[in-house]
Amino acid sequence: MSPVEESVRGSLSTQVPTLELHEIQATVLRLRPAPYFGTHLLFRVDDAASGRKFLTRLAPHVDTAADWWKADDAWLALGISYAGLKAIGLPGDSLESFPEAFRAGMAARAEQLGDRGVNDPKNWDLPYGKGEVHIGLSAFSNSEENWRRILGIARQQFEGFSGVSVLVMQDFGAQPGDLNSLGYKDGIDQPAIEGSGVEPLPGQGQAIKAGEFILGYPGESGVPLPMPQPDILGRNGTYIGFRKYQTRVGAFNRFLQAHGTTDEERELLAAKLVGRWRSGAPLTLAPDADNPALGRDPQRNNDFNYANDLRGLKAPLGCHIRRMNPRDTALSRLTDVKIHRIIRRGTTYGAPYDPNTLSDDDTVPRGAFFMFISAKAMATIEFLQQEWINDGNFIGAGDEHDPIVGLQDDEATFTIPKEPVRRRVHGIETFNVLRGGEYFFMPSLSALKWLGELR
Repeated sequence: MSPVEESVRGSLSTQVPTLELHEIQATVLRLRPAPYFGTHLLFRVDDAASGRKFLTRLAPHVDTAADWWKADDAWLALGISYAGLKAIGLPGDSLESFPEAFRAGMAARAEQLGDRGVNDPKNWDLPYGKGEVHIGLSAFSNSEENWRRILGIARQQFEGFSGVSVLVMQDFGAQPGDLNSLGYKDGIDQPAIEGSGVEPLPGQGQAIKAGEFILGYPGESGVPLPMPQPDILGRNGTYIGFRKYQTRVGAFNRFLQAHGTTDEERELLAAKLVGRWRSGAPLTLAPDADNPALGRDPQRNNDFNYANDLRGLKAPLGCHIRRMNPRDTALSRLTDVKIHRIIRRGTTYGAPYDPNTLSDDDTVPRGAFFMFISAKAMATIEFLQQEWINDGNFIGAGDEHDPIVGLQDDEATFTIPKEPVRRRVHGIETFNVLRGGEYFFMPSLSALKWLGELR
């Protein structure tokens, strides 16, 4: 049984899927394998006709979400930026039908995203934020052998093909123990999508309307979101926010060393920052010690709420997972959590996390690519960045920021509720520095074919 089938075992719905799975790209629903291997490729279109032909060459190899819970060996996913749609010659009326933030691009929305200081687009790696990234292609796989096979198929489509240039080719993959660049198991908490053919896992809550993630279906408001025109272009498509982070492992380890005198104290602090132990076991279910068996079990590792932890004595109110999905936490600002959920397909690149690294030199290529999928990805990411990541007022945490992905000011603090007196940890730094980002439109399989046939 595959890891994906294992994760949904006993949860297949008795209802026929109501989504057009054969039209939706696989990555929208297919869970990232564990372990995983892959490559992100970014292309520039130098000639419109060649760009369209390139899409036509790739289209037969882009996987659909049909039976997404069964297949996890290897697949390709494709997205096109607004600059890319212009570069292949999409007509002006269709271009104007895309949301304003998508048309502007991620770099131009830096103010709305709070990308300032070290995260400012002027500090990004090339070619991000320059309007040159037109097509993004990602190869995902569950083994090195399958990765090389699917990457070979991708290579056959672009090697020796003129009119399209490769800008970036970045390998990624699971670290030892399937951990991310800071040493945590990640990718656990994903939203359940209505009509996908799979019942929610324990802890996912009621399935969210498909239109929150895929264009052409009703969202939580009861109506579909506006979509690009014509309908064949927009329907069954979605948007991706793609952000590259450089992880400052030395700064993270020094922070733990400064605020913990024993390995046990340091690991507890690390868990408090995230809301989970390194294994993935949530603090709400394992508040005093790690439980690796719990962390490995998809039927249990997300089956919790915060009803018995209102003050954050187990999982701090400002910890990473509580910010990104507050669940039933009482919020200071009235918010419908369900309309701010995103599908995450994060991948780790570079050297594995090293708990012994204390160096000030955090330039070792190591970090994460965050892929956020949503039918309104631009608005959702801007909301998350403004309200939940780089602010704390919505949970009564004042000006504290997300301790893992937040941009930290000088002398930033992190509050850990305790009895009888809370603990305020000083000197938290920006542990993940933004090194680039783009917005992509992920078209349906029919839209991809339609784009390739444009004249």
